[in-house]
Amino acid sequence: MSKRENYISWDEYFMGIAIMSAKRSKDPSTQVGCCIVNEEKRIMTVGYNGMPAGCDDDEYPWDRDGGMLDTKYAFVCHAELNAILNNRSGSLENCTAYVTLFPCNECAKAIIQSGIKKIVYLSDKYAGTESTIASKKMLDSAGVKYEEYSGEKNTIEINFK
Repeated sequence: MSKRENYISWDEYFMGIAIMSAKRSKDPSTQVGCCIVNEEKRIMTVGYNGMPAGCDDDEYPWDRDGGMLDTKYAFVCHAELNAILNNRSGSLENCTAYVTLFPCNECAKAIIQSGIKKIVYLSDKYAGTESTIASKKMLDSAGVKYEEYSGEKNTIEINFK
């Protein structure tokens, strides 16, 4: 008997974990996930966008429009930052972050400071915004590589039965 041939690649596996992590987000408009992996292909940490630990997400706004304190933007912690802050596995030096959405400028700072050296992203839908332009400028300066996800599979089915 030979080994099974239709298994998923490492990139498909780790992006799948990032996508599953995004499913935990309670944000009604944008769900983002992140999976950070070391050079030995071990998952170090995961995160998704949501309220900080201890902040009841029923007591904070999820709106996109309005004053700063009436919207989610002052309160939500992004997936990448959550993953970095949730890490209890050791140094993130030379790790790869698999993210469902290209990191904003604030998350880029945390990625650079944590020592992550590569980002694999699923979507760059805010590519023309100042936040993403700033993010790419900092990542380029710091030598953090980024590339669009290029897995061959478009879907992976998960069956709980």
